[in-house]
Amino acid sequence: MKEIEAGPLLSQIDIPADLKKLKKEQLQQVCNELRQFIIDCVSVHGGHFGASLGVVELTVALHYVLNTPYDQLVWDVGHQAYGHKILTGRRKVFHTNRKYKGLSGFPKRSESEYDTFGVGHSSTSISAALGMAIASKYKGETDRQHVAVIGDGAMTAGLPFEALNHAGVSNANILVILNDNNMSIDPNVGALKEYLTDITTSHTYNKLRDDVWHFLGKLPYGDYQRDLVSKLQASLKGMLSKSSNLFEALGLRYFGPIDGHNVLKVTEILEHLKDIPGPKLLHIKTVKGKGYDLAEKDQTLWHAPGTFDKITGEIDKKVHDVPQPPKYQDVFGHTIIELAKQNEKVMGITPAMPSGCSLKYMMEEMPDRAFDVGIAEQHAVTFSAGLATQGMRPFCNIYSSFMQRGYDMVVHDVAIQKLPVVFCLDRAGLVGDDGPTHHGAYDIAYMRCIPNMIVSAPMNEAELRNLMYTAQLDETRLPFVIRYPRGQGVMPEWRTPMQRIEIGKGRMIKDGEDVAILTIGHPGNFAVQATKQLLTEGLDPAHYDMRFAKPLDEELLHIIARKFNKVITVEDGTIVGGFGSAVLEFFAANNYTPEVKMLGIPDAIIEHGKPEELHRECGYDAQGIAEAVRVMVSRKVEEVI
Repeated sequence: MKEIEAGPLLSQIDIPADLKKLKKEQLQQVCNELRQFIIDCVSVHGGHFGASLGVVELTVALHYVLNTPYDQLVWDVGHQAYGHKILTGRRKVFHTNRKYKGLSGFPKRSESEYDTFGVGHSSTSISAALGMAIASKYKGETDRQHVAVIGDGAMTAGLPFEALNHAGVSNANILVILNDNNMSIDPNVGALKEYLTDITTSHTYNKLRDDVWHFLGKLPYGDYQRDLVSKLQASLKGMLSKSSNLFEALGLRYFGPIDGHNVLKVTEILEHLKDIPGPKLLHIKTVKGKGYDLAEKDQTLWHAPGTFDKITGEIDKKVHDVPQPPKYQDVFGHTIIELAKQNEKVMGITPAMPSGCSLKYMMEEMPDRAFDVGIAEQHAVTFSAGLATQGMRPFCNIYSSFMQRGYDMVVHDVAIQKLPVVFCLDRAGLVGDDGPTHHGAYDIAYMRCIPNMIVSAPMNEAELRNLMYTAQLDETRLPFVIRYPRGQGVMPEWRTPMQRIEIGKGRMIKDGEDVAILTIGHPGNFAVQATKQLLTEGLDPAHYDMRFAKPLDEELLHIIARKFNKVITVEDGTIVGGFGSAVLEFFAANNYTPEVKMLGIPDAIIEHGKPEELHRECGYDAQGIAEAVRVMVSRKVEEVI
């Protein structure tokens, strides 16, 4: 991988201390060079794009004004932190971003002292920065700044408001920067988006309050006078502003909105805010994809476009001579429309991922039956539960790793009440370049331990359609999990007639004699490849697609246990408490004692890389399955001898 060349100023900046050597008049050129460097890198190597371009000026201003890493800077989500990484010692290796064994695509504490908090999921920054600020206050570090940068999309979650509610009464030295670009991945939705679009804060009010605040601080009883003024602020605000302010109601001093692309203005404001104690919020207006025309015009497409020609803007796409299998997400997106046309009770719900999960198709065709609720996984789950109480069949589509955020609602609001919500868990298994914050490693384990829960995984597109069909039938009266991976399936001709699958029933893919391979979900295709290779070597394993982690096909497991004394389980989830564990529990409960080898995600944090690289690392790709069979068969031969 070739290192990307930087501009004349940027090439001199290895750490923020180098940036501080420049004159303010040079900061705009630094911004121009940093923006171009990001474009050059992402066009060649891929990655998230629009978010980092939108905060170039903010990033430069923050590192120019703050004394990082002593001052604590927390980025929300982390999609926008590319400029931050480049300015903090990682420019020369930035071409490895999101590559196997390379830089993480997100801030990561173990990667740099400038990455104060590891992120990947949204909405955590204010809570984390507040914890840091209160710890600094306790330790007497009164000169330390604490800054959380959060987007308006991330503000739709509940966690930021819990943090703001605490910050407003904490008197902690924290600055929240609200990066308002009216986008997350898809356009933001909801009342908060409308509020942030319409909000106007009087500049007269801000200037008058600041002047009075500083003046009173110089008087003999300054603190007393300031306390009186704070009690009058609400009245002052009402006289000088067109609208009340949500953030000031929560106890934070509000500044803005200001142009987030004016680097000198942002720098000036940040320098002033350093001298104002207590919790504060700076509202900046930015454009996602700023500086690259196509990214500004189609912000969803250019969120993470992959590699592209930076001159023409043509996104690189593989050209195939034969039809290719679809992405599982698109199979979901088109199948739910088919089901909705057959069943008027079917509805679709997603938390801010209509493009990612392909619910966008239903939202376009049936807008009254498909809902994007914003970055609000907990609400998505309980909203779905509410729909189910009224006889609807909600398909709640949430990425596996994001489902963790709504787990209490799954237990409390869905499972306990036996409500027939269908949880379609996209991005199950190892997702690839986004790494550990996005791997869907735990859903089998955390779902199968809940009473009243059905947990399933399709081996291919036809099975996904059949499971979706089964889940919406009137006779299916329990919560129903369908998990499937990111990326392509295996069936170019995937629009098969849908048919009911008996819940808790697996199927035999191939009979055999030596070893029984039990798979769940897409890795069953790896087992098919492995068995074909093993047959050429004179080995004859059996292969069973179990389909369900809960309930297990006990009838089939009895047959397997009586025939085989060597069993391999394969899953694209953690082996701790997962599908393999369920099989072992069955064997133990029924006094079967076969030798069992569990393949899947080990009890470790798996870093980023291409999915095939990670499958190989974890040992459950076709090669890993074949090797496990060889080892078991050789041991079986040794036992006979």
